[in-house]
Amino acid sequence: MSELKKRLSSILESPKHNTEEKLQKVCHLLDQEISYFNWTGFYFKNGDKDELKLGPYVGAPTDHEIIPYGKGICGQVAVSNETFVVPDVHQQDNYLSCSIDTKAEIVVPIFKDGQNIGQIDIDSHKIDPFTDEDRELLEWLCKEVSKIL
Repeated sequence: MSELKKRLSSILESPKHNTEEKLQKVCHLLDQEISYFNWTGFYFKNGDKDELKLGPYVGAPTDHEIIPYGKGICGQVAVSNETFVVPDVHQQDNYLSCSIDTKAEIVVPIFKDGQNIGQIDIDSHKIDPFTDEDRELLEWLCKEVSKIL
């Protein structure tokens, strides 16, 4: 994981790319390096509305470009301000299905100046794939991402 953190840091610190490009590269790297990450993307607060707007991502196209706060796993994290690991999405009442193949999801909030401004959302085609190490990596990543926003 420390090697992956170094590579993620070098993307975020790169003076050659704008924020959007950096986030896209982060999604690509995570998608390539962690086999059970099958959809990796960012959502951000949509202006002053209580909704999330899809940002850079890697994976199948999604209909969920706007997610109201409270709806689905992403919408719940926008309200709870806490990482949400869902080992089996079919056990969640408030799950927004993006793909029939999705079996598990992890969503980690991004804070800037104490405000929840967005999140990273990762879907997996495996049941219960996410480890404590994945959670720690993604929470670290969200802290690093907040520094470039």
